[in-house]
Amino acid sequence: EKPYENALAVEFRLAGIDFKQQQPFPVLYKGRVVGECIPDLIVLGKIVVEAKTVAAIGDSEIGQMLTYLKVTGHQVGMIFNFKNPKLEWERVVR
Repeated sequence: EKPYENALAVEFRLAGIDFKQQQPFPVLYKGRVVGECIPDLIVLGKIVVEAKTVAAIGDSEIGQMLTYLKVTGHQVGMIFNFKNPKLEWERVVR
């Protein structure tokens, strides 16, 4: 998955699209930091982007994205699945 994430970063950079790669966000429980989540990319300061190589985008990937949206405070996420010959993508809204 990492090469696809890096390729997306190259394309965003070439297109002049603002993004952050592997930005850590603290996970809070009852006001205390208990860990962190690190989405692949945050695009335009508001869209969480995840690159996957799975048979199909399923509940696990959508659940992970919903967690990222909750932790980051963003409302929209995009999951891109590069496993199959045809790109699969899913938009997730919190």
